[in-house]
Amino acid sequence: MTPEELLAEADRMRRTVVPGVGGCWPRACVWLTRLALEDGLDRFWAEVRPEVAACGMRPQLLLLPWYAGADLAQRTRQAWIGLSRAAHHHAYESAPTAAELRRWHDLVAAILADLSRTTLSHNADTSTGGA
Repeated sequence: MTPEELLAEADRMRRTVVPGVGGCWPRACVWLTRLALEDGLDRFWAEVRPEVAACGMRPQLLLLPWYAGADLAQRTRQAWIGLSRAAHHHAYESAPTAAELRRWHDLVAAILADLSRTTLSHNADTSTGGA
């Protein structure tokens, strides 16, 4: 599945009752959203700097400001950290709310679009000898 398809599936799960999921649907949405973000970053790095795609997420996030700008890197880091925390169940924490899931969904959708634009810009720069 593409990152966009994963996001669409997370959104469908948030909006409708999915048989067999029960009370696990909020964390399932979080996992799908986080996977969409990670796959989007893999796609970005494959185009911009393929060797970085083989690194773990933390090194990728540390390198992102130099290739995608500080703002996009900060939003991506915040989304990944928030989703990672929400993905792990702790008995003393409530599952994410529908509003939180929607906010993460919208944030990741915007990040994916920005990463795509950055990739296109990078490719245009390298094809004209700019970067």
